[in-house]
Amino acid sequence: MKTLSYAIKAVLLLAAISPTIVLAKTTLIKNIQGYTITNNALERFTAITFTDDKIDQLYTGADPLPTSKNINIIDGQGKTLLPGLIDSHGHILNYGLSLLRADLVNSISEQDAVNRTFSYAKSNTELTWIQGRGWNQTQWPSNTFPSAKSLDVLFPNQPVWLKRIDGHAGWANSKAMAIAGINKATLSPEGGEIIKDENGLPTGVFIDNAMALIDNSIAPLSIKQQKQVLIKAMDSLASYGLTSVHDAGIDTDNLNAFKELSQENAMSIRVNAMLYLPSANWQETLTKGQFRSKDDMFTFNSVKIQADGALGSRGAALIEDYSDHSGHKGLLLNTPKEFQQLVNTSMKLGFQVNSHAIGDNANKLVLDTYEAQIKATDTKALRHRVEHAQVLRLEDIPRFSELGVIAAMQATHATSDKNMAQDRIGPSRILGAYAWRKLLAANAIIAAGSDFPVESPNPFYGLHASITRQDHSNSPKDGWFADEKMTPLEAFRSFTLDAAYAGHQEQIIGSLATGKKADFVLLEQNLFTMPEQDIWKITVNKTWVNGKLVYKK
Repeated sequence: MKTLSYAIKAVLLLAAISPTIVLAKTTLIKNIQGYTITNNALERFTAITFTDDKIDQLYTGADPLPTSKNINIIDGQGKTLLPGLIDSHGHILNYGLSLLRADLVNSISEQDAVNRTFSYAKSNTELTWIQGRGWNQTQWPSNTFPSAKSLDVLFPNQPVWLKRIDGHAGWANSKAMAIAGINKATLSPEGGEIIKDENGLPTGVFIDNAMALIDNSIAPLSIKQQKQVLIKAMDSLASYGLTSVHDAGIDTDNLNAFKELSQENAMSIRVNAMLYLPSANWQETLTKGQFRSKDDMFTFNSVKIQADGALGSRGAALIEDYSDHSGHKGLLLNTPKEFQQLVNTSMKLGFQVNSHAIGDNANKLVLDTYEAQIKATDTKALRHRVEHAQVLRLEDIPRFSELGVIAAMQATHATSDKNMAQDRIGPSRILGAYAWRKLLAANAIIAAGSDFPVESPNPFYGLHASITRQDHSNSPKDGWFADEKMTPLEAFRSFTLDAAYAGHQEQIIGSLATGKKADFVLLEQNLFTMPEQDIWKITVNKTWVNGKLVYKK
């Protein structure tokens, strides 16, 4: 008895000395429509308990619920509870910056984009550079790239730099080009293009690697500024029901900002980061090895390499000419030899390699390189990935499963691209594009994501697109190339267990089970019983990550 008394005093003393020490408390969420995946089937439950960051038990209607007075009880009011959703491909810093910059998404014309930028500038007079993102010339009546001239009318003396929706093209005004030293004599860099007019003058549009000519003239964010932007972004992502994101391409400074945030317990969602290659000090960073925080909130075990550009800007590398641009095949952003060296170096150092590939030529290059280098380095177990895997030769589809390579795909790209994709690649190549059903039939694993801020980070937009192949106006009637639809279970799995598997985290997240992390989301609507055409309208009530409530409606 005396020993027990001393033990209690010791705990109280420790608590007094260190206010951060909190005795474990169990929480019960009852009266819910719970769903998770067990043995590739949908399992239902009506209550869940968790202590600290771990799940204790799932309960069905027949199970008695715990009655201890020490349990914190939450009434789920019949709402739907799912495992936390995982976005396998997003850009957190860019998303945070998009929340702080001119929003050009869904601008209806070049002039509308200019006017939106001007309105933004009037409310942000302290800025030296005016920056924005989201324009898409394929949605404008002109269907042509914009020019510096339209920006110069309202911005004669202030530099303006606006990124295209996919991040693979940028639009500058004349002041920005003057600061960057861009003129008629400036040559396009390897893997990029400076669009010029009939007189050889830069129009203001820069494609892929050419964008660096402007980017390098803008002062980079400090670590402190990056952390502020990342916190804003992660909090916003949690509001969409995302509990984990694979950040597809960061630099060493960004990596250090995440490490500091994880050490400060300032991350509201989990992040699995990919180092962009090549970027400053990348070799030194890889040599230092992988990183994993004790609470698994931040993980760094992979790299991101860019093989080509995007389809919308005709930067995706194709084997044959673009169907709507004779003589043009897109861009490889690294030579095959350079790409092979990046892949080999990363694999030998034990890093998962995740390569952006949109066009069929880029996808073939990636798969050919992976096949040779996986064999040379014996790294099939690292689960290398193809990011987007958007336009595939039919004969390349079975290679994903054969090589153990994951297809990290974004369903909303299909519904966003449906109005221009077939124009770009024609009726034959389109059969291997956005080919989810063909990949699944060939036993490939699809890890879902959004590619935010290219698309909305809302995972229910992605689930809706996966299941219906339609936009939010229910168009086209039966779905775009409807044979490629996913079932609701397949789509759900791609945003949970398979996305977790793609990050080597399926043992701790991706489904709900005893001992796994307490990451889950409470929804206002039921994904599995509501009309499929309304899935994109689902709203989030609460989000928990690591057992902590990080978002409440």
